[in-house]
Amino acid sequence: MGIVKISDPLHESLRVASQALSRSINAQAEHWMRIGLLAELHPQLNHSELCQLLIRAEQEGGLDLERLAGWSQPSKAKGARA
Repeated sequence: MGIVKISDPLHESLRVASQALSRSINAQAEHWMRIGLLAELHPQLNHSELCQLLIRAEQEGGLDLERLAGWSQPSKAKGARA
């Protein structure tokens, strides 16, 4: 966990959006970062499709950005040989 410094106008936008969407400011910032990261990794997807991707990931045990981004290899099943 770390600290991210952002401009005052962006922080105000986060505050407004977080109140409107019943999220904490940190949760709203994290949501925007997830969407932004996924949008850069998958420019062919629209916002609705990115949200569906996040929902599917959550249904499959939680968001794993490394796996979604293709940065890590899928884990092998127990007992599988290399």
